[in-house]
Amino acid sequence: MWVLLAILAVPLVEIGLFVTIGGAIGLWATLAWVVAAVVLGLVVLKGIAMTGSVALSQDMQEMRDPLSPIAHRAMVALAGGLLILPGFLTDFIGLMLLIPPLRSLILKVVAKRLSRASVILRSEVVEGDWREVPSSSPANDPTKPSSPPSDWTRH
Repeated sequence: MWVLLAILAVPLVEIGLFVTIGGAIGLWATLAWVVAAVVLGLVVLKGIAMTGSVALSQDMQEMRDPLSPIAHRAMVALAGGLLILPGFLTDFIGLMLLIPPLRSLILKVVAKRLSRASVILRSEVVEGDWREVPSSSPANDPTKPSSPPSDWTRH
């Protein structure tokens, strides 16, 4: 439900911000902002693409935990994608995700929520009995027409 509301709200907020901010700074400044944000987003994504595998292999060679750098790179890639989308709200969120301390704070909050959720979602083992039915039993002989077919083999 929240995701649907967010999907509906983001374009409406973006349109409102375009009208409000565009009216305040003018058409050409708004267009320049949109183009500059797209270029910055492309530069960010290109930088992630060029250095991502090298940095990951370096982390693995130095025996450091690769999950945190991968999470940071994923957030930077998300920031680049948000910067490419036209709009002031997505540009603001994208620019905020480019700030390393803010990314670390977001990752800590997400890790805390995931650890709390993993405590709630414990797997339960269901105990049961089983027995093996020998195939030589006359009741299980599939060649006899008197025996009804099993529910497992019925088509």
